[in-house]
Amino acid sequence: MRRAAALPPAAEVPMTVPELRECPGCGLFQIVPALGPDMRSDCVRCGTVLRATRRDPLDRSLALNVAGLVLFAILWLAMLMKVSTAGIMHETTLAAGPIELVARGLWPLAAAVALTTFVAPLIRLTGTFYVLIGLKLRTPPPNLRGVFRLVRYMKTWAMLEVLLLGVFVAYTKLGDLVNIEIGPAVYALGLYSIVIVWSETALDPHAVWEAIERRGQTHAPMPPPAAVPTRLEFRPEAMGCESCGLVSVPPKHEGGHGARCPRCGAALHARKPYSLQRTWALVIAAAILYIPANIYPVLTVMQGGAGQPSTILGGVEELLASKMYPLALLVFFASILVPMFKLIGLAVMLGATMMVTTERGAAVLLSQRTKLYYIVAWVGRWSMVDIFMESLLGALVQFGRVVTIEPGTGALAFCAVVFVTIVAAEAFDPRLMWDAAARNAHRPLALRQAYRGRIAAGR
Repeated sequence: MRRAAALPPAAEVPMTVPELRECPGCGLFQIVPALGPDMRSDCVRCGTVLRATRRDPLDRSLALNVAGLVLFAILWLAMLMKVSTAGIMHETTLAAGPIELVARGLWPLAAAVALTTFVAPLIRLTGTFYVLIGLKLRTPPPNLRGVFRLVRYMKTWAMLEVLLLGVFVAYTKLGDLVNIEIGPAVYALGLYSIVIVWSETALDPHAVWEAIERRGQTHAPMPPPAAVPTRLEFRPEAMGCESCGLVSVPPKHEGGHGARCPRCGAALHARKPYSLQRTWALVIAAAILYIPANIYPVLTVMQGGAGQPSTILGGVEELLASKMYPLALLVFFASILVPMFKLIGLAVMLGATMMVTTERGAAVLLSQRTKLYYIVAWVGRWSMVDIFMESLLGALVQFGRVVTIEPGTGALAFCAVVFVTIVAAEAFDPRLMWDAAARNAHRPLALRQAYRGRIAAGR
């Protein structure tokens, strides 16, 4: 365990209670010691952060969340941009993007944009406000645990920070086509991105779960402290909840099947069900979709009644031809390298669960693969930059035969690649890599050599 900062004497600051945790990265059960504010506890085996405490995590997060709600309302109601050319002026709001996509028959793409820029952020903001303000009331509102579980899930799909980058790319690309005036919604979006990142950094989710538990809003009666195992050797049937982190022992008659976390009510699994099968299926599907995403046009710019469809790579080439090198690098990274990195990274991790990992230094490799998993899970959402840019351009540039920008069918395939890879990363369980290494480490040497021979022979 590593502590991030020195603290005043223990009597002057509140300390957390030591608790048993299962590392979500490698599956090791270990005790998270008592922590003061602004301290961190890492897994002793793989380095995954088990808990990071914050000073005043609930009130500060509530204040930032209220600010986020105000900025969210402004960025959706105020003008986003005003564009003009040939004496024609056109102003738009953020809602115009999905509306224009529906008008062009690309309603699945419109649904994806609306989910990631409106529905998920709104649920995240209102849900967090509901939980944090509810914990301050004398009589808390119902189902705080269910709402907070939904909030934590929606964090993956709330992508307004990514939209800010898409607005920047769209603004840069429009410079040669039309005159642009930035509206108040763009400034609200920039402030919102700062506030929401700050709010997430200030929040300690474990402190919220502990507060919900103290208010008695649990799925089932909590077991007494004496019933909670302190060592895995004595209670091998213990399971860590993937939602709230509580370690509990499912009732014997359930045998772990259909069991629910007593605190948050999430389904308990020793490992994610059918993780390898589901992840392989999703990776293969994303690889197939990646082909039409790069072959079919994602954007068509029509000027004077004529235009040339542009693929993702063609858009990068146009930016290079216009000497917009930083922007070309950004689009190339987000739209081409990141999806490939996710597919290759997931394939490497899937292969790691099937390989014999017994060589010297295997623990180091496993730790690196676990870190790779968290990078893959985080970076994939930034590929939506291209989709947001196309949605904005399609809504902003509609000047008839003078100049018009139309999103293409390739954008639909590319958006599907982004969504499928995000789900694939969520389906993969990195603990399986450590399980496979632990099993293989106990195989006899002759058996391991024979196994390697079968792999080399393709059997």
